Amino acid sequence: MLDPKLIRENPDKVKQGIKAKNLSSKLVDDFLDFDEKWRKLTKESEDLRAEQKRAGESKDVERAKKLKDEIKNLEENLAKTTQNRDALILEFPNLPFEDVPVGKDETENKILREVGKKPDFGFEPKDYLTLAKNLDLIDVEKAGEISGSRFGYIKNEAVLLEFALIDLAMKTLIKEGFSPILPPVLIKPEIMKGMGKANFIKDKDAYHIPEDDLYLVGSSEHSIGPYHMNEVLNEKDLPKRYVGFSTCFRREAGSYGKDTKGILRVHQFDKVEMITFSKPEDSESQHQFMLSMQEKLMKSLELPYRVMEICTGDMTFADARQFDVETWIPSENKYRETQSCSNTTDYQSRGINAKYLTKDGKKEFVHMLNGTAFAIGRTLIAIIENFQTKDGKIKIPKVLKDYVGKKEISPKN
Repeated sequence: MLDPKLIRENPDKVKQGIKAKNLSSKLVDDFLDFDEKWRKLTKESEDLRAEQKRAGESKDVERAKKLKDEIKNLEENLAKTTQNRDALILEFPNLPFEDVPVGKDETENKILREVGKKPDFGFEPKDYLTLAKNLDLIDVEKAGEISGSRFGYIKNEAVLLEFALIDLAMKTLIKEGFSPILPPVLIKPEIMKGMGKANFIKDKDAYHIPEDDLYLVGSSEHSIGPYHMNEVLNEKDLPKRYVGFSTCFRREAGSYGKDTKGILRVHQFDKVEMITFSKPEDSESQHQFMLSMQEKLMKSLELPYRVMEICTGDMTFADARQFDVETWIPSENKYRETQSCSNTTDYQSRGINAKYLTKDGKKEFVHMLNGTAFAIGRTLIAIIENFQTKDGKIKIPKVLKDYVGKKEISPKN
């Protein structure tokens, strides 16, 4: 969440930032109204309690009783005001850095660089679903019968490729100082909201289990990020980096009609995620470091990709800056997002109360960053399409051959 003090003292800056993210600046005015009332009622409550204490000390029973009733009525009003204020602040996105490209949607994202050579097949490339069906790697038809649309069975060598990708990411990132972690995939509503995902719930994109009042994570970030909730880290221990793996779940509520076939946009997917807890002054350099790790992984797979700086209108709600890595998909003749990398500054840490102790003894909010190492399904798509051969086989990327145990995937008959 945003710092209420920032909204109170710099309303014009906040209005400018949320307007850049295509949200109404009226949000600021509404919050300030509730905030002013909240502060007024808080002071009145404190004053009445102080007066009640003095009445008790002077044995003024009648005055103390009257004050008790006044305090009860005032604090009922304060509780409602606090509830409205707290709900409203969750609707504020993080403010983008001033140098982030301003734009209305993905068409105004900025291409930073293109890396790698696009494959020149000398034949018309097949799409990944055709190849996967012929090689018995993905079965969406059977998954549809059993689970419904936007699910898939990953089979045979594709399973080995998945675990090879996980192994590659883990080994690469552990060497770079990331600690491996396997997080839970169910979290409490207040944790999801604290991580800046109130809209994920509000937009009904999150899967909810009412009986237990728990939400399935939509990204590994949702449950790895809160690991240091309500903790005060030591400055000397920063940055703290984690690499985690989990299955993730999304309703894809806002994607009706988009990518309905295959495994590109599904309700359940596996992901290897990077999370960093950083000092504020280091978060931008940490962001670049995490992006470099994404590029290192993509280069090791020898996949052609490009790096995008995401504009204000397309970036994620909690982000102050976001980069995406998009990988070339030959059958579509275009790049598709396979990884994102975000600096959320103190937006998430404020929501989960994650701080660090500075050298001069102050407690400050850490900056939190997250980045996809591999979104497994989308990476499998990119491998299948970019490494296909004229006779319908799939070459295994060199870096994964030892794990998969073969050089190529061939038809079974």
